[in-house]
Parts: sequence; structure tokens; C-alpha cells
Amino acid sequence: MKTVKKIIIAILRPFVYLWFKIYNRLEIKGVENIPKEGALIFCANHKTFLDPPLMIVTSTRKMRFLAKEELAKNAFLNMFLHLVDAITVKRNEKDIVSMKEALKTLKSEECIALFPEGTRNGIEKGEKIKDGVAFFAVRSGAKVLPCGIKGGNKQNRKVTITYGKPLDYSQYKGSKDKEVLEKITNEIMENILQLSE
Repeated sequence: MKTVKKIIIAILRPFVYLWFKIYNRLEIKGVENIPKEGALIFCANHKTFLDPPLMIVTSTRKMRFLAKEELAKNAFLNMFLHLVDAITVKRNEKDIVSMKEALKTLKSEECIALFPEGTRNGIEKGEKIKDGVAFFAVRSGAKVLPCGIKGGNKQNRKVTITYGKPLDYSQYKGSKDKEVLEKITNEIMENILQLSE
């Protein structure tokens, strides 16, 4: 099944990339900042439902998105989630199964991807920034790669995606201090917002 998924993604990827290039006049910055190996947590601001495919086709690494479980109710989105091997999460509760799966992915030196806003345009809606990225960073020791997405809306169709430099929080590995998680979360979000300006 994994081989079939790889083949389908390999076929679709150039078409999706071309679509972004032509329709959204896609500009990519900072790809050289993406480490070629090792556990990595991608995190970006969340503007539209196109953000995950945008990150998938512009990154040099395969990533597993953490996505809210409700998305799987939509047939098309459910197919997409299975195709990209996403990890579905039950919102507003500690989903131990998904947490273990994400940590297992990082332990295997692979990548996961999250949106700290928790929902599209979360900051604009006044949503509290989620500390999931900080949690996974201190539990696994994985580096965090902030990513800023600009444009892609009715006012500005052009999309610019900027990958920042990896952030290393391995000094806090194993910490359960809420203040540490909050400090890391705020620092990550500041980086994301700067990259999306």
C-alpha cells in the first residue's frame, strides 16, 4: 500500500506544483534551510486549506501532517489524509494514540508537520496558540523548522512560502515545565510570523 501511495504522490506532485506556479505565481524561499536528514517538525501559519499540499510539493522532505479528526468525514479530504499518511487527532482532548504515532515518526528520524494556530487564521480569530510543536520538540529532541506562508487569498493570489532556519530546543529535552513550553511556543510563533510578513 505504501508503494502505491508513493507512486500516486510522485505522479500528482509535479501537477500540483505546476498549478501553484501558474495560478498562484508561487515563490519559494529558504529551501536550503531544510535539513536533509534527522527528525524534524515543520510548523507554519495556517491561511487556507491549500497550505498542506503547498508544503508537501515545496519541501525537500516527506512530512506527516497532524490533522483534526473531523476532516476525515469529508470523502475527498479523507482520501487526501490517507494518501499523505496524515495522523488524525481528536481535538480538545489528549489523544494518546496520535501523540505516540507522532513521536514514533520523529524517533524514526522522519518529519511531522503542525499548524500552531490549530485552525485556519487562528490568530485573527483570537484563538490561543497551541503548544503541540513545543511538546513534540521537548519530548523528542527534534529540531523545529518554522515556515511562513504569505498571500494565496482573494486579495493577493500570489503565494510566497519561506522556510526559516531550524530551531534547536534539545537543551529542554524531557522538560514538562509549562513555562518552558510557553516560551518555546511563543518563540516559534514569532519566527513564523516574521517569515510570513
